[in-house]
Amino acid sequence: MATGDTALSTQIGRVLLSAEDAGALRVAGRTDAAVLVALFARAGRLHAVFTRRRDDLRRHPGEISFPGGRRDTSDPDLVATALREAQEEIGLEPGAARILGALQPTPTIVTGYAVYPFVALIEDGIEWRPSAGEVAEVLEPALADLLAGYARRTLLRRGLPIRTDTYAVGEDLIWGATARILADLFERIGPLLRSHG
Repeated sequence: MATGDTALSTQIGRVLLSAEDAGALRVAGRTDAAVLVALFARAGRLHAVFTRRRDDLRRHPGEISFPGGRRDTSDPDLVATALREAQEEIGLEPGAARILGALQPTPTIVTGYAVYPFVALIEDGIEWRPSAGEVAEVLEPALADLLAGYARRTLLRRGLPIRTDTYAVGEDLIWGATARILADLFERIGPLLRSHG
């Protein structure tokens, strides 16, 4: 990892929860799950890696989220869950992600998951291998662009209007648990975005 990346890792790591402390927090949800918030620097700007789920999936079709999923009994901990899911969904090798810490876990309202987000720094330029059965596209927006696209919007879900926090870049809209995770990330690393927009 380059010297600049090491400094960035230290800066981000300082404002995160430790993976151990986050894993010990209990949130409402019947099923433990984990996501990987993979960050990288490109041309002096911080970017994050998201997936757009396939439109034909039963759960969360077409939605944008961080790579992740439910904990398997074979996973030694939730960090392992996040890394395994990222490898399965986008082809990110576990050794290519340097875990820096964690964000506040969040529940999903409809599906009843307790989602534990773990933040990692990765290299720019990784060639993604999206899972054909689950991922329609891998997205790499700049965090500053997402933050600039923040708004409270009314969305129609299952025929009901809901007013919720959202982040948009172009036609891409992030909401729900992923938006709550992003809000926590922005609250923690806001000053860094000014220096690594």
